[in-house]
Amino acid sequence: MHTVFSPGDILLPRDTDFQRWAVIACDQFTSKPEYWQRVESFVGSEPSTLRLMLPEAYLGRTDLNRHVAALAETMERYCAEGRFRTLEQSMIYVERTLSGGGLRRGLLGVLDLEEYDPASRAVTRIRPTEGLVEERLPPRLALRQMATLESPHLVVFYDDPDFRALNCARAQAGEVLYDFPLMEGGGHIRGRLLRGEGALAVQDCFRQLEDPEALKKRYGLLPPLVYAVGDGNHSLCTAKQCWEELREQLSPEERQSHPARYVLAELVNVHEPSMEFEPIHRVLFDTDPSAFLREARDFFAPAGAEANALQCIAGEEVCSFSVGGTIGESIARCQQFMEDYRQRHGGEIDYIHGEEETRAHCAGSGRAGILMPELPKSGLFDSIARSGAFPKKSFSIGPALDKRYYLECRRIVP
Repeated sequence: MHTVFSPGDILLPRDTDFQRWAVIACDQFTSKPEYWQRVESFVGSEPSTLRLMLPEAYLGRTDLNRHVAALAETMERYCAEGRFRTLEQSMIYVERTLSGGGLRRGLLGVLDLEEYDPASRAVTRIRPTEGLVEERLPPRLALRQMATLESPHLVVFYDDPDFRALNCARAQAGEVLYDFPLMEGGGHIRGRLLRGEGALAVQDCFRQLEDPEALKKRYGLLPPLVYAVGDGNHSLCTAKQCWEELREQLSPEERQSHPARYVLAELVNVHEPSMEFEPIHRVLFDTDPSAFLREARDFFAPAGAEANALQCIAGEEVCSFSVGGTIGESIARCQQFMEDYRQRHGGEIDYIHGEEETRAHCAGSGRAGILMPELPKSGLFDSIARSGAFPKKSFSIGPALDKRYYLECRRIVP
């Protein structure tokens, strides 16, 4: 049986300072350009994935076309210089020590984009967990359309309560490929090679997890949901769009093996003890905080014991409210309020990881925001299978510092 998750040709840099090479996901610290200035200073002129990606904090502050062209040129140059070591038909067993000290384990390999649909009610084996922020797609599309390489910050969940795949990977893993502290307090990461029989043994575990009959017995649902996108919804959607455009130019035989059909991703068991779901909060910039809070009082119900709790912050003033319905419905209602308010009064919405970060933003002049309700990870797969994806930017995997760093690469052109 064809598997959705499989080994691939993975690239790692040779003779490189890994700490300067690995850079956090592009959608982090979007309202903190000082973070990215520190990264620029730390990386300096050394080889780095910073030269292969576009931090979203730079959007609107840089010439997008020129920046994307420079990134594509750097990809070509790194390849021409022999910068990379190729791990043929391999997986990587990843151990990430998080900023708070916990351990998150994952498996890096390739996913088949033919098994993914970004639609919120998709019935493919890979499905989104939340909706998309459409304005975040064009810059990523512009880059991928010119790119020869991809470097993932994708984290995709699978449901394996018995930890069969991870136990197999840990037993089969061999050579240590990297082992170093991540920059800017991002913890520590260690990767071990899975190749040959080791990779095939892990792939067989996923073949069993993907088996339709086993899924039907477990969930009572068809078509089955096997993988749920945790982090990187926008990047995966970008890869899918680019593949759909390209596949029309290919013969049926070429479609089977073209590298752009696949995407590099880290798979994480949703039952991993260190896996924490963090709400993504909303901050409105360039607004009247008092008016924002006044309208929030009219829109939301006073805090109650039975509903999902949220807080509206306007400068130094904080008010607690309640939103009824499921968590997904509550998040959708908060998003509706923010977008309706912005349409009437102007301003710019940003999506902030971390309560402390959100409170700090809202303390500034002309800003207000909402601390969103938490999303429990229990029942995630069942909820998505039955009701579709959550609203856009509903949750995040842990705090911003624990996001995936760009590290491994893969060619997406023959």
